[in-house]
Amino acid sequence: MTRLNVVLLLAVLASAIYLVHTQYESRRLFTELDRAVAEARRLETEHQRLQVEKRAQATPLRVEKIARAQLNMRTATPAITQYVSDPQGVATATTAAAAAASQPAGVQP
Repeated sequence: MTRLNVVLLLAVLASAIYLVHTQYESRRLFTELDRAVAEARRLETEHQRLQVEKRAQATPLRVEKIARAQLNMRTATPAITQYVSDPQGVATATTAAAAAASQPAGVQP
């Protein structure tokens, strides 16, 4: 009978130690999860802030201001626009367009 009591006592002690270990792990994992959720919230907030900043940086007025100030660009007007004509290129493009139009559907030249 004494052996049975010792075996049962060892089983109860092992069970108690396992229970304490399991509770400790559970608390540790819960704390880790809580930290991860807080980090996710922080990253989401930072992402939203960066998106707003990105939209603010890309406004047309700001882009035009930087183009004028830093790149010395100006608005295109007919007075400063130079037109280049290529009579040979126009003839080639016209011929290719006419040839494509005369072909039946689905047939390639």
